[in-house]
Amino acid sequence: MELALAITVAVAFALTNGFHDAANAIATLVTSRAAPPGPAVVLAATFNLLGAVIVGTAVASAIAGIVDVSGSGAVAVIGAGALAATGWNLATWSLGLPSSSAHALVGGLVGAAFVDSGLGAIRWGGMEGLHPVGLAGVLIALAVSPLLGLGFGFAFSRLDARALRRAPRRVRRPIVASEWLMSAALAFGHGANDGQKAMGVIGALLLADGRISAFAVPLWAKLLCGASLTLGTALGGWRIIRTVGRRIFHLTSLGAFASQSASTAVVIPASYLGAPVSTTQVVSSSVVGVGAGRRRARHVRWRVVEGIASAWILTLPGAAALGAALLPLWRLL
Repeated sequence: MELALAITVAVAFALTNGFHDAANAIATLVTSRAAPPGPAVVLAATFNLLGAVIVGTAVASAIAGIVDVSGSGAVAVIGAGALAATGWNLATWSLGLPSSSAHALVGGLVGAAFVDSGLGAIRWGGMEGLHPVGLAGVLIALAVSPLLGLGFGFAFSRLDARALRRAPRRVRRPIVASEWLMSAALAFGHGANDGQKAMGVIGALLLADGRISAFAVPLWAKLLCGASLTLGTALGGWRIIRTVGRRIFHLTSLGAFASQSASTAVVIPASYLGAPVSTTQVVSSSVVGVGAGRRRARHVRWRVVEGIASAWILTLPGAAALGAALLPLWRLL
């Protein structure tokens, strides 16, 4: 019963992750008017699911390796951590803030594990080449990825502006078509990276409960997490779309293409390297980079950026505190 409840919470986390992050794959596509919402959602749904199922489980393994808990209380620790992340996602989504689901999950797991077994329950790790291991490695990946999104957004914006400086207006049609292509690639990368976070929770739960002898993610878990992530886009992603696509910086088709290209260049390689990243952070940072690259930094709505950054900073400790508080309550179930 407890295992079933914990798996249900992991699926709910994937759903709320979709509220936040899956929408980012199509935020710039919709707000630049390259596509209407309906077809954009179908595009994101298709490629989110493909990314979740096709790409391996390197990110899932990294998530599962953040805490070291075993025995009868392990399922409670992992379940409470995932519940904390889900609650945090719902709270920030209701405010329209592009918070990081990855930070929320890491914080929730660490907070619950600390209450259960102290600092010894946390695998600190680091970097093994380009592969993050343990808490330190995951935090490094989460810290570096938005900086890469910012830099790539700036660079791609400058390159696009120079290449198309004297291009005729008829070039707009190929740019719009390219937006569709990049949104599909970004949705695939999102499914590959963010879908694996819930998969990592389910794999860790099955291992903790003794259902498997070594960490693995069964196909049913991949399909379930991918579908839940996709459903989150259709149900609640539009709040975040408005923030990312309209409130940070007004994007043209060319700027949207630059943002999508920059985000894809970060998210897909990270998925294959096993580096959990926040698609929300990467996309939001790339939009700011595009604004700066277009020499319109003054048109970036910095108050909105400050609000997003504040949510990012608060997410890890906030979710950790919530995970610590929820563990005793979970054990009463």
